[in-house]
Amino acid sequence: MEIEKLLTPNRILFDLKGGNKEEVIDELIELLYKDGVVTDKKKYKSAVMKREEQFSTGIGYGIGIPHAKSDAVSTAAIAFGISKDGIDFDSMDEKQVNLIFLIAVPNKSDDIHLKILSFISRRLMHSEVREKLMKAKNHEDVISSF
Repeated sequence: MEIEKLLTPNRILFDLKGGNKEEVIDELIELLYKDGVVTDKKKYKSAVMKREEQFSTGIGYGIGIPHAKSDAVSTAAIAFGISKDGIDFDSMDEKQVNLIFLIAVPNKSDDIHLKILSFISRRLMHSEVREKLMKAKNHEDVISSF
């Protein structure tokens, strides 16, 4: 998987300001909207939050991977943000989340979101990858962490 095509430099925030899950998701959606990936912020957010209601995407280890398919998404993309302080993400391990990957895919795409989820989660199970991401200062640092 060519993560650098999905996660471009303008889709990263190194200092998320949001104090809760919804605010952080809004920040990441804004990145994708400004980049032309999300065409309707409200519609896409609705899909993401509907998914969160079903089961939290806080997978543990300080990681959140909110995601949704929507016709408000033009092409598959990832937005990434770091919360230095951590936020409550209703994680499985009940710990704060610092690393958030928002996955956006068009409705008509096949299983690309599952491939992206698998790619990210497999790598993030390694503490050294998470530590590198927390220390990342630029796009190259993020990509090389994987």
